[in-house]
Amino acid sequence: MTTTDQQGTPAPSSDAHLAHGLRPRHLTMMGLGSAIGAGLFLGSGQAIGTAGPAVLISYAIAGAIVVLVMRMLAEMASAMPASGSFSVYAEAALGRWAGFLLGWVYWFMLIMVLGVEVTGVAEIVTGWWPSVPQWAVAAVIVAVLGGINLVGVRQFGEAEFWFALIKVVAILAFLVVGVLIVVGVIPVSGSVLGHWAEHGGFAPAGVAGIAAGLLAVAFAFGGIEIVAIAAAEARDPRDAVARATRTILWRILFFYVGAVAIIVALVPWDDAEALTSPFVSVLQLAGFDWAARLMEVVVALALLSAFNANVYGTSRMLFSLGQRDDAPKAVTKVSRRDVPWVAVLVSVFFGVVAVVLNWLLPEALLSILLNAVGSALFVVWLLITISQLRLRPRLEAEAARSGEPMRLRMWGFPWLSWVVLVALVGLAGLMLSDAAARAQLTATAGLVVVILAVYALTRGVRRARD
Repeated sequence: MTTTDQQGTPAPSSDAHLAHGLRPRHLTMMGLGSAIGAGLFLGSGQAIGTAGPAVLISYAIAGAIVVLVMRMLAEMASAMPASGSFSVYAEAALGRWAGFLLGWVYWFMLIMVLGVEVTGVAEIVTGWWPSVPQWAVAAVIVAVLGGINLVGVRQFGEAEFWFALIKVVAILAFLVVGVLIVVGVIPVSGSVLGHWAEHGGFAPAGVAGIAAGLLAVAFAFGGIEIVAIAAAEARDPRDAVARATRTILWRILFFYVGAVAIIVALVPWDDAEALTSPFVSVLQLAGFDWAARLMEVVVALALLSAFNANVYGTSRMLFSLGQRDDAPKAVTKVSRRDVPWVAVLVSVFFGVVAVVLNWLLPEALLSILLNAVGSALFVVWLLITISQLRLRPRLEAEAARSGEPMRLRMWGFPWLSWVVLVALVGLAGLMLSDAAARAQLTATAGLVVVILAVYALTRGVRRARD
């Protein structure tokens, strides 16, 4: 179990059995790669179609919330790195129930996402080679990336570094091409730059459109939290997470807002066909007719990268839950390379189950499961914020006792933390006003109730047994 000091703050000794092979460059690229995924390459078109060019405001608001939430998480992770990350911090701040809830909500969310990612890659590959069955593609992906996670954390970090680097290079190349089009170096015809008035102006749907756009992009930055999980296996955990998060947040915001700014400048927001694959539409404007196949390759790599990172994230969260007696003890077994191999295999197995569910389940039932995932990140962010508000005084007291200052602090504490909390509550209210988002929030609430019921049941059984 996680040990605590006299003030109730977790001691950073619970991950002593894991390797420490990750370097700051691994953490930085891991965070960039996890946040820059298919949601940006494909999902940005839906958001633009909802809000028009004013979706830039939606992205800016969502990005500001994510930057502040991640700053709070980084503060806690640099002070007490743990593979359970925000689950450990929630337990320290709010009690065992909060750690149990957050750990299992996150694990379930990533497991379902694993199924979606493998299915997405399989569909792309079978589009290239129709004779290859989807199940065979999925099996190869699971075997190869699961194997990388089993070999060692250094190998995982290297694989994720190169996956992420390809995505970052693709985004940078897109930004360069977009800027060259905007300034006139690459002449094009058919773009809307300077002609927004002909398509309803900057905010064709007004404030309501910006709000709807915010719902569409609110969780687009999800995945960056894996940096805090991976920090526990860095060579200098406290320093590594501080160094990685200082720059990564602004880079992600730049990539997202920059890419979307190029798209809304060059593609009509009311052209539904062009927004189906907005990056391809911009590249084709520049005369790159091979852009569609190139973006298919980039999206496939983005999904593979996300799958690789999510296998890591689920296994480490499960390992941490096992150490705190919130999962079977078997998942805490580590290999000679200090990899929690049982937790990795369990996560891979349930990832395969999620793939099967994607192919076999009736659409209505699958929709309920995916909806529960849709706003699970909201629960994570909310409890991170509350945990930081509760833990910050303890962390400062511990720093004062030890004589070692905190490596990283949340800006404007406590006021900015409270601003984020209010913003998240406001986001929940916004979700309740939208039918699709309300269904997601309802499904997630159902998942929370089920997990808390399991917690109460297991605690009751344990008390009776003791």
